[in-house]
Amino acid sequence: MKRVLVLVGEGSRPPRTLEGIPDEKVSEWKMEYDVLAALEARGYEPKTVEVSYDLSRIRDAVEEHKPHVVFNMLEDFHGHVVFDQNVVAYLELLRVPYTGCNPRGLVLSRDKALTKKICAYHRIPTPRFQVFPRGRAVRRLKKGVAFPLIVKSLLEDASVGISQASVVNDMEQLAKRVAFVHESVGDDAIAEEYIEGRELYLGVLGNLRLETFPLWELNLDDLPDGAPRIATARIKWNLKYQRKYKIRSGPAEELPEGIAARVARLSKRVFRLLGLSGYARLDWRMRPDGRIYLLEANANPDLSSDEDYALSAAAHGLSYEELIQRILNLGLRYHASWD
Repeated sequence: MKRVLVLVGEGSRPPRTLEGIPDEKVSEWKMEYDVLAALEARGYEPKTVEVSYDLSRIRDAVEEHKPHVVFNMLEDFHGHVVFDQNVVAYLELLRVPYTGCNPRGLVLSRDKALTKKICAYHRIPTPRFQVFPRGRAVRRLKKGVAFPLIVKSLLEDASVGISQASVVNDMEQLAKRVAFVHESVGDDAIAEEYIEGRELYLGVLGNLRLETFPLWELNLDDLPDGAPRIATARIKWNLKYQRKYKIRSGPAEELPEGIAARVARLSKRVFRLLGLSGYARLDWRMRPDGRIYLLEANANPDLSSDEDYALSAAAHGLSYEELIQRILNLGLRYHASWD
């Protein structure tokens, strides 16, 4: 039996059962619970380690348990999302295989502007954008960038800091929203062309040989009239809001001819261009005329059994346990440069 060490964030170690726990509480560690349950169902006895600010916890666990592979479920390190790549780099220094994306891929995909620059160089369509660093005033838009724009954190994911007010139509609104990101999120801001259209997701699995899952769509048709069709933090994480406006995701239907194949082909290109490994979700927008634009590349997306990535894998023919096993196998086969 292969020994599996599971890394989770501090406070994200799940209980043994969900019985009697409200949905709002479950969401805090649903992914961790699902993955651990799947590993146990496959016959593993995973050892779970909560990681906060002390890397010695990882080193001590590796030395004590000598795992064949580490299942990495960290989304940040000591509250900083940009430091998760350093934990993975540390695993490479310890010469222990791990699941998910490598450090280089995490760095390139985390930075939305860098991702867009790489894609633009390789002629992969992506919205035009402008970065507004902290400490600098919003003075003007550079050539080619025009309203409406959507303002986001440059590095944060999971729709942190995104609301309906994130879509801006003039310089005053832009300056106000950029200031919000600087002050409330504590990050540089990126303002990118707002693409009116459908929100599409494409799951990719693999290291060298890649496979894609069915194209998925976030359905926002029942939002109030005039509300931008964007994946805000409330849409992603507020269960009551989701029920009220019938927010749901599922297989993308009634697509223009050839779109699904084109998104799959381009998603594989982006995966390779950014040096990703393991598994990822590529986020796209499609205009009513069928033009598509890459929004983000999400390395190590949410692996909860009821989230988009796992659901699209199921539509592809992979049960949840099979998906987790495949991710584990990819981690075992991926080797850093020490070999």
